Amino acid sequence: MTTTQTDVIPMIIGGQPRGASDGASIEAVNPATGEHIGRIPAATAADVNDAVAAAGQAFPQWRRTEPQQRAAALGALADLIDQHAEELALLDVADNGSPIREMRNDAGIASAQLRYFAGLVLQVRGETIPSSFGRLNYTLRQPFGVVGRIVPFNHPLMFAASKMAAPLAAGNTVIVKPSEHTSLSALRLGELADQVFPAGVVNIVTGYGQSTGDALVAHPDVRRLAFIGSADTGRAILARGAGVNVKTITLELGGKNPLVIFPDADLDKAVSAAIRGMNFTWQGQSCGSTSRLLVHASVYDDFVARLAAQVDELKSGAPDDPATETGAIVNANQLEKVKRYIKIGVDGGARLIVGGNQLTDGAFGAGNFMRPAVFAGVDPMSQLAQEEIFGPVLATMPFADYDDALRIANGVRYGLTASVFTRDLAVAHRFARDVEAGYVWVNEVARHTPGTPFGGVKDSGLGREEDVEELMSYTQVKNVHVNFDD
Repeated sequence: MTTTQTDVIPMIIGGQPRGASDGASIEAVNPATGEHIGRIPAATAADVNDAVAAAGQAFPQWRRTEPQQRAAALGALADLIDQHAEELALLDVADNGSPIREMRNDAGIASAQLRYFAGLVLQVRGETIPSSFGRLNYTLRQPFGVVGRIVPFNHPLMFAASKMAAPLAAGNTVIVKPSEHTSLSALRLGELADQVFPAGVVNIVTGYGQSTGDALVAHPDVRRLAFIGSADTGRAILARGAGVNVKTITLELGGKNPLVIFPDADLDKAVSAAIRGMNFTWQGQSCGSTSRLLVHASVYDDFVARLAAQVDELKSGAPDDPATETGAIVNANQLEKVKRYIKIGVDGGARLIVGGNQLTDGAFGAGNFMRPAVFAGVDPMSQLAQEEIFGPVLATMPFADYDDALRIANGVRYGLTASVFTRDLAVAHRFARDVEAGYVWVNEVARHTPGTPFGGVKDSGLGREEDVEELMSYTQVKNVHVNFDD
């Protein structure tokens, strides 16, 4: 809902707090209670233009700042996040609906990522290339200038903070556009960043994707963009940006990720991993969720029954309760999408063996609560198995042998993550080689190891993040050829 009321949490543009230029705002609603928790500005194209201008004005001085000083600023912001971690986590709990323990963990990851990239600033360096005796050839790595980062609703603080780290470390200035559904922690982060960085180096703009986000993508002075979100929106961003000028765009997009269980696996560990990998603790709202579970036919029935029993024991509850294991879906539209896919699965002949019901009694009544759902006997070519739901819905299916498992695993348009459980070293390495995914776990799920490249293939994205490759992607290489021979 867009309003023009005045109790709006301001954006940070050029070091100044401000609302939308036309006074428009968006109501923030707690998905667990339905309560009003604030308003955020619905920034206009003129507001985005002001942010780009502020970032552009700040860029020349920021790029000239000594690398160690840029690193110190990133470290100082990490310190502030640690000092305000509980406040920031509670903002995400109220805004996003995920359990407090997960949002506390996100705050820790946010500060850790800032420190990680702070430690890499001296890696932004060129090379010397052998040439003739009287010539010198070398490369420089130089920042783009103004960088736009558009982040999603599932990890609001973590993405807003960690995804500005590499661009800033490389000497760029940044405009962060959070999801219109979960902007509160990003706005508070902007206030904290304003204590550390020169005005205009970090800017936070809020608003709808089709207006605020589009204005950022289409701005001719934003030559470097990165987006995390759905594959359809990612393709639209590529097309929109290319229609303006030549931009460098990286994308971390959706996934319909396979978790493959071979019969020789430790099945107890694999059952627990299937639950962790599905990210039920934040309602399955993760592009990396292993939302397709492929189990060898010889152990399928027993495995799925054990899995369903453990999923049924997950505790739904208020997101601010430390005992809660699965909270509220981020908004009513997302809840309706999940409900629609559950109906599609049932109508399509899959067996709903646990969950899938909206909680409407007592304290749940005003919130977007859905019990985690597990389907059995899912057709690998059905919508339930092919389309990203971004909710707590796990599709399980049997397979006959290695080739069958690989065919099913690779039989979607996505390729973000994959996981395999087996004691056979040859099978594990074959699968890691053959599966079409950018990030593969063997006898593990969900864990992101610091310094390793994360990203997808096929419709799951372009580029890699969370490692030195992300840092380098925010630089452009310039070659210099010098003839100094008399």
